[in-house]
Amino acid sequence: MNGYGGRILHIDLEKQSSTVKNFDEAFARKYLGANGFAAKILYERLKPGGDPFSPENVVVFGVGPITDTPVPSTSRAYVATKSPLNGLFFDSTFGGRFAITQKRTGFESIAITGKSQEPVYLLVDEQGARFKPASSLWGKRTRETVDAIHALEGEDADAVAIGPAGEKLVRFACLVHYWRGREGVSGRGGVGAVLGSKNVKAVVVKGAQKTQVADLNSLRELIDSRKEVMEKGTAGLKNLGTPVLVNMINTIGGLGVRNLQEEYSSRASEIGGERIKELFFERNDTCFGCPIACGKTLRLPMSQDGLRWKMPEYETLFSLGSMVENWDPASLLKLNALCDQWGLDTISMGVTLSFALECFEKGYLTPQDARGRTLRFGDASLIQELVEETGKRQGLGDVLAEGSFRLAQRLGNEAADLLYCVKKLEVAGHSTRALKGMGIGYATATRGGSHHDARPTLQYAGEFDRTKAHGQPSFAVRTQNFTALDDSLTQCRFASERGYGGLINENYVKMINAVTGWSLNLGEVEKLGERIYNLERGFNCREGIGRKDDQLPFRTTNQPIPSGPSQGMYCPPQELDSLLDDYYKLRGWDGNGIPTAEKLKDLGLDEVWKDLYGK
Repeated sequence: MNGYGGRILHIDLEKQSSTVKNFDEAFARKYLGANGFAAKILYERLKPGGDPFSPENVVVFGVGPITDTPVPSTSRAYVATKSPLNGLFFDSTFGGRFAITQKRTGFESIAITGKSQEPVYLLVDEQGARFKPASSLWGKRTRETVDAIHALEGEDADAVAIGPAGEKLVRFACLVHYWRGREGVSGRGGVGAVLGSKNVKAVVVKGAQKTQVADLNSLRELIDSRKEVMEKGTAGLKNLGTPVLVNMINTIGGLGVRNLQEEYSSRASEIGGERIKELFFERNDTCFGCPIACGKTLRLPMSQDGLRWKMPEYETLFSLGSMVENWDPASLLKLNALCDQWGLDTISMGVTLSFALECFEKGYLTPQDARGRTLRFGDASLIQELVEETGKRQGLGDVLAEGSFRLAQRLGNEAADLLYCVKKLEVAGHSTRALKGMGIGYATATRGGSHHDARPTLQYAGEFDRTKAHGQPSFAVRTQNFTALDDSLTQCRFASERGYGGLINENYVKMINAVTGWSLNLGEVEKLGERIYNLERGFNCREGIGRKDDQLPFRTTNQPIPSGPSQGMYCPPQELDSLLDDYYKLRGWDGNGIPTAEKLKDLGLDEVWKDLYGK
């Protein structure tokens, strides 16, 4: 098949065996690629109610039909599992070169289940999987692990590894991939902890198989036609990386400050992209085959040891910066590196810390809980201590490692009012109050508080008025369908949104048809995104998710933004109820947020229909 290797690799850690299953064009047309394949595999393989840390859980690495083709920025790797943070379907992506090399193994999906008796790393090549001993790597940080694997397997191998946090089952432990100075982090949802529970230290891929494209001329015509648009749309990212967003978002009054007590700060520029570049910039970095170069290598000017640092992304500057009132850019470089080395999601880490700091401020946490320390906002050295304690699961860090939702459960209802999470996942740095579309988007997101279901880009661009509730359910539905499609293709969101469009359109129709040789129309491509998103929702509904869970934080629904450019904005409960009603109607779901039998049949999701309706 054009665009596909045609194979899925299933790995059983307990038996230390692997099997290859072929898929046909009908399967590819129905589920498209990484996201769709993973949702199908997880739905089929997992029973509802299972513990994410049980051997039965599955971790799926995926690529899509456009991976390793001339389409720019297709080096985005994909991984999915049942999350230990919220017990729901969860996926995450990361950059570098891993996806390209996985594609060259010929395996569109690598599905890992079971538990190894001893620590291992998995080596996947075109022949299948090999199980390599990793006891000597257990306990090592991510960079040291990947360097050791490269020494053993060669530089043509690509590895993604967990750190000590994943080994210790920190519920928001991540995976980290290193390639030519570029770090790719699969940050959210605790995939690293699931691999840790399976005694898997790393996954390594090696391959040389080429992807065949059906109509290379048509594909190049499409790429050429979008080149200027993409260059213009990504100019800010090329210049400053995602930290370009700090000042922009602060200017509209949507930057979370002091655990959302404010959404604007006069000090935001101290950690913005402009200041970071002025202080520390050394060079641009890029993922494999990407023209954007949004990554930056930084260096502290007073450093005498030649130590270089990865530029923190906007989300890290939000979570470990403004949310905890840490305005020291040098400390943010260190904290970012520390999280990557321990294998910690910076968003959940920082937002959980900001919650704990406010709980201490209000007396819900005590000095006794913190080993005699006073927890205060703005204390960079304290924040570093707590990050390391979390990675080690020591002291207060053992509690923080469970995430903010479980900490709130320990502290009681009053503390829960300070939470900034949706479906137990800490919310990313795009405001639930200042961006009306992101409010309903987070509430209905498969993953919860992730900005990679509904996307904020079109809200910032003004294509959907962020200040008004009208039209936002449509925004959420259309961007969620788009992200499901995009993560199935798979393409970096920066290139897709800014080059080919942030909603499903004819550019994606032309792209898919040129690569595969199919003749899909726009309606069929739109249905692909809708089908995949409904399959994810079906997985979650099978776990008991419904309207009661499609909610927003108390602060979002009861406390207007107190000051700044978006002063007064929030989403009162009656507004959220109305938005949910409209959203469910657009989706073809019932009033409880369950996809109707008619909708599931229309999308060809018979297995979900049978499970939810007992047919």
